[in-house]
Amino acid sequence: MIITVLCQIMSKAGRDEQSTLVSLVGMVVILILLADKLGELVSTLRGIFGL
Repeated sequence: MIITVLCQIMSKAGRDEQSTLVSLVGMVVILILLADKLGELVSTLRGIFGL
C-alpha cells in the first residue's frame, strides 16, 4: 500500500519516471519476499510428507 501511495503522489507531482521506478522496485522486493516464503513452504511440506 505504501508503494501505491508513493506512486500516486509522484504521478500527481509530475514525476512519472520516478513513479515507475518506485513501482518496479516495490514489485521486485515483493517477489523476493514471496520467493523466500515459498521456499519455506516447500521445505515444510517436504518435512511433513518425508520427500
